[in-house]
Amino acid sequence: MSSDLKQELKEKIIEQLNLEDVTAAEIADNDPLFGDGLGLDSIDALELIVMLDKDYGIKLADPKEGRKIFESIDTMAAYIRASKA
Repeated sequence: MSSDLKQELKEKIIEQLNLEDVTAAEIADNDPLFGDGLGLDSIDALELIVMLDKDYGIKLADPKEGRKIFESIDTMAAYIRASKA
């Protein structure tokens, strides 16, 4: 189940952020999504917050919370699983 969620997240991030030069296979589960990893920026973070709300019904009140959640695919998947539990 967990790898399915991670794969789904990778595909949704690529689609949501229009990352044309990136494939899901190129994103490691523990790659940083911001900075040196995937290189996302603050606008991308807002898009990810919208995606969490739209696709998973998770509302992030505090953008600083997003910084921890969006560290990597691993942290996003763990947060979504914890929110559904």
